[in-house]
Amino acid sequence: MTMTTRPRFVTALVIALVSLLAVSAGAQSAPANAADKDWLVTTLELRAGSVVGEIGAGGGELTFLLAAEVGEGGRVFSNELNKDRVEALRREVGRRSLAHVTVVDGRELETNFPDQCCDAIFMRNVYHHFGDPPAMNASLFKSLKPGGRLAVIDFTPPPGGEQGPGHRGEDNHHGITAPTLERELKAAGFEILSSEGKDRGVRVVARRPVTPPLTRGSTPSSARCEGPGAPADSSPVRR
Repeated sequence: MTMTTRPRFVTALVIALVSLLAVSAGAQSAPANAADKDWLVTTLELRAGSVVGEIGAGGGELTFLLAAEVGEGGRVFSNELNKDRVEALRREVGRRSLAHVTVVDGRELETNFPDQCCDAIFMRNVYHHFGDPPAMNASLFKSLKPGGRLAVIDFTPPPGGEQGPGHRGEDNHHGITAPTLERELKAAGFEILSSEGKDRGVRVVARRPVTPPLTRGSTPSSARCEGPGAPADSSPVRR
């Protein structure tokens, strides 16, 4: 190797190592995925036959773990904004022959799930990226059955670094605090069931009320779960 080519080789190697470390840092380990899956199953009271949705599924690690929990009698709606990841998820669903998993094109302001379809919805390290929390939270509320649960796993920004919507993904402001998350969910009509924070981790569990008050002239919804191959039951979740 000549002196001319050696610096270029070293530079390329450093770039490759940095890229690899960045990818590794952004990925969840298998034990972390398993622990989050167990927490979600318990917190969301998932069982065989449950209908659950994931917002911002990424590589689908939790989607596939929970698909095994709800079984073929249940359903998983897996939402993702990135078009390449959507296609990759669909290929993997096909490879695994998971007829009860539906990959959904993500949208900035709505879940794109059927109305009053889900027993539970969850997301991991996604909420702080919402540019319009009121619009997205209204859609989450609408997608849940009465009594359905929402679980948000996220992380806090550096001390004093919390920003408003649209800026929570920026350097030195990355994340959201539990009080802010609770306040925004309550504003959308959710009941807060639990909230915890540890080592910059945030976990908030909320619920769509079982019997929300009707406004004048409104009638109870009879919406059904009409996603591809989805079960037709839209009865309230019994708690």
